[in-house]
Amino acid sequence: MIALSLAEVAQAVGAAVPHAGTATVTGVTLDSRAVGPGDLFVAVAGERVDGHDYLGDAAAAGAVAALTTRPGGPLPALVVDDTVAALGRLAAAVHARLADGDLVTVGITGSAGKTSTKDLLGQVLGAAGPTVSPPGSFNNDIGLPLTVLAADADTRFLVLEMGARGVGHIARLCAVARPDVGVVLNVGSAHLGEFGSADTIALAKGELVEALAETGTAVLNADDPRVAGMAPRTRARVVTTGRSAGADVRAADVTLDEAARARFTLVAGGERHPVALQVVGEHQVANALAAAAAAVAAGMTPAAAATALSAATARSRWRMEVTRRADGVTVVNDAYNANPESMRAALAAVAGMPATRRVAVLGGMAELGPTADAEHERLGRDAVAAGVDLLVAVGPEAAGLVTGAAAAGARSGETAVSVPDRAAAHQLLAEVLVPGDVVLVKASRSHGLEALAADLLDVGAGA
Repeated sequence: MIALSLAEVAQAVGAAVPHAGTATVTGVTLDSRAVGPGDLFVAVAGERVDGHDYLGDAAAAGAVAALTTRPGGPLPALVVDDTVAALGRLAAAVHARLADGDLVTVGITGSAGKTSTKDLLGQVLGAAGPTVSPPGSFNNDIGLPLTVLAADADTRFLVLEMGARGVGHIARLCAVARPDVGVVLNVGSAHLGEFGSADTIALAKGELVEALAETGTAVLNADDPRVAGMAPRTRARVVTTGRSAGADVRAADVTLDEAARARFTLVAGGERHPVALQVVGEHQVANALAAAAAAVAAGMTPAAAATALSAATARSRWRMEVTRRADGVTVVNDAYNANPESMRAALAAVAGMPATRRVAVLGGMAELGPTADAEHERLGRDAVAAGVDLLVAVGPEAAGLVTGAAAAGARSGETAVSVPDRAAAHQLLAEVLVPGDVVLVKASRSHGLEALAADLLDVGAGA
């Protein structure tokens, strides 16, 4: 973060300068356990924890001031009505200052693949200059401002992930940090229950390209009609990505190795360069194309982008983490989140791995609205079509998977089994897994199946 006087912070957030406000702020955090000397502690009142209760801890750890909704306490207080909104204003002020220099900001959105693409692009751009792109999904009104504030005067590239749970959300994030390059990956079923329709999701995702200036670049997935249809909504130059011959940045000659990692030829700017991805799954090709197009828009050559893509690895937890146990069982932990599209992509990735048996341990997909039952049944059929030998549906929300699998020929109670919870799944798997099995673990974040994957690895460690 660039160093700011407390007076500069107060002006940015719209607060009065505390009487003791002569300090310099060199960092920002919401977690009192992560406070260091020179930090501004942002007190956020959540559903379970109120940051105002930890002002003393923040002061003891070296915080120089606090952003709060009420006066008093052991730290000089910048008092505002809404600390999250004020955090956004502070980030906007810092971004405006950095954008006056050589900083290139890239925004990424989509129903699936945002974090994986952000991780790839962060590493690709990192080969060209200092880059801020933190691991994990820092894609909301708190995470995005914190990402912006991690940049400093030396930062050349800033990669921002932008999520949305309603129309207007991405526009609000773009007001904090307007991107120079905007990437829209896809429009799928994630949060369909909140948006109501795929067209409304597209309306929200397209706010990213609407925010771009004429000098910017919109990177659009030509293989997704709703994304390709966003081109008229932007003043910026449009670059398309995809597998089709008409895409500006495309993949040719795609193959998969035995670990389900894609190899392809990157075709861009009249050049052709080989790419050998280190991340798992053919669906990563689309993410890699988006990263390559954004990197070229930011100033890299296609050759340099291809080389950096081939060196990039998975950075964020619980996304296609492949671990082979000592007993020969392979666990694929993709449990961070799930929607119908990402579930099918994960199943396809596992289908490409050599295995004695392919076992899919799947929990429910949240926020699908009235389509939830039909989508779970469809996914059960898709699992059978993908060659899953044993389907384990975890929890009542996932029971429809077994119904769908049985309709596609699986034997209910034998090759398609419903269990009530994680503990029951763990017990079943402990009894049936054999060396050579590949086990996919995936569900929506609320189901916490990453803990089941950890349990399976703990068992393997002791084998």
